[in-house]
Amino acid sequence: MTITIKDEQGIQGMRLAGRLASEVLDFLTPHVQAGVTTNALDKLAHDYITQVQQAIPAPLNYAPNGYNPYPKSICTSINHQVCHGIPNDKALKKGDIVNIDITVIKNGWHGDTSRMFVVGEGSIAAKRLCAMTYEAMWHGIVKVKPGARLGDIGHAIQLFAEGLGFSVVREFCGHGIGQVFHEEPQVLHYGKPGTLEELRAGMTFTIEPMINAGKKDIRETGDGWTIVTRDHSLSAQWEHTVLVTPTGYEVLTLSEGSPPLPAFVTSTSC
Repeated sequence: MTITIKDEQGIQGMRLAGRLASEVLDFLTPHVQAGVTTNALDKLAHDYITQVQQAIPAPLNYAPNGYNPYPKSICTSINHQVCHGIPNDKALKKGDIVNIDITVIKNGWHGDTSRMFVVGEGSIAAKRLCAMTYEAMWHGIVKVKPGARLGDIGHAIQLFAEGLGFSVVREFCGHGIGQVFHEEPQVLHYGKPGTLEELRAGMTFTIEPMINAGKKDIRETGDGWTIVTRDHSLSAQWEHTVLVTPTGYEVLTLSEGSPPLPAFVTSTSC
């Protein structure tokens, strides 16, 4: 397994790209309302990334092995869609939950982050799933430090989510990131503590649990990208890009509009 360790110049590049990705979500937030289409959100994001940030939307035309090029600049996954939802002309409606996933490339470095949005009031169950998935991500983040192992992250997320009666998607995971969109290591959101790769200062990767209200089983839709829950239950996801520091972690995908930290988290870096 070849894992890239970022030097100080690389870390600075990742900090900038990460902040820009989060700022796209800040920019989109007031537009996520009933009646807006995800295509409209995609155009807003594309124009903001390319014209204001002078950056590149990484998903646009991204084509890993076996996939057709992704046709949009952001991913929008609604309700029972787990990930990789393609923006379209269908309007959001009150009660929908939607994940917006942003990856920007700035000066060759990638920043990758996503947030959940509840359109209108939303049901108690939907709001609980979104809130607890956010906490699940942070339960993983706070495990990050040199000498810890990737299994510690996955175990913390799984223990928390399954303890609430939710399930963790197995087929998709976090990933190393830097000058390459998806690189080693894979970051599972389930597992056993003390297993898998040891963390070292300078590693950068995403933590992005996909948590289902129902069973963990998923399927791919006919567009070749969108993943949905097999039982049609709601699914939520949050994502941050994280740096392993000499003493712990630093969350790189933060901005002024980032949601407040959960009560058990004391800092975005340590």
